[in-house]
Amino acid sequence: MLLYKSVHTHTMRGLCAFFLSILTQVSSETLSDVIGLVGHNVTLPCRYDTQTYGVLSFCWGREQVPRFQCSDTVLSSQDGAVEFRQSSRYQLLGRETDGDISLTILDAQWSDGGVYGCRVEIPGWFNDQKVDTNLVMEEAPTEQPVTTDWTLAIAGIDGKQSEISASKNVEVGDPVVEEFGTTAGNFMASLEVGNIARTGAIFFSTIIIILFFIFRRRFQPERRLQHLNNLAVENTYECVPVRA
Repeated sequence: MLLYKSVHTHTMRGLCAFFLSILTQVSSETLSDVIGLVGHNVTLPCRYDTQTYGVLSFCWGREQVPRFQCSDTVLSSQDGAVEFRQSSRYQLLGRETDGDISLTILDAQWSDGGVYGCRVEIPGWFNDQKVDTNLVMEEAPTEQPVTTDWTLAIAGIDGKQSEISASKNVEVGDPVVEEFGTTAGNFMASLEVGNIARTGAIFFSTIIIILFFIFRRRFQPERRLQHLNNLAVENTYECVPVRA
């Protein structure tokens, strides 16, 4: 009788330990930290093997994954279709067909910090996969202003060059830089067009003057010879004696 009770006691203890191990047999990963910047998007990773299990149901919640379901669920999906979303800021931007069910929080704020749990419902008893992630929010670094200097060389009519300098504190990616570059480029292009026009006018004026002197020298001897002939004729008439 005592032997029966002893065996029965050991058997019950073994069964309790077995069921306890089953209850606690849930795939779990170590709590990891993810750094998020205020005002930026942040992604909390979670994946599972779709080649083995296919597309499964899953959920995301605030706090660590409990024994069943998710605590304070923010997003849940049933067989590949999102059935609940607490806010439009919670998005799934990965390829769910590849098992990427990472949660992206758009425009993360200080209040989004804390622990998040991802639970994947894997077929079988107590086989669910869970991933706990601690989101640590930090202030986004401010971009330091960059001092940009511009120097524009202008060619004057007298051939001398003068310089225009400008200095301005601008942020990285400030459109002022592009605007100034475009304006300066257009201004330089207009100056080049003006210089070409002036050069062309001077060139053609020089050609005209040269042609004028060439034609003048060409016709001047003929006019001078004609003038000499006229003088010779007048002298001839003056020298002929008049008969009475």
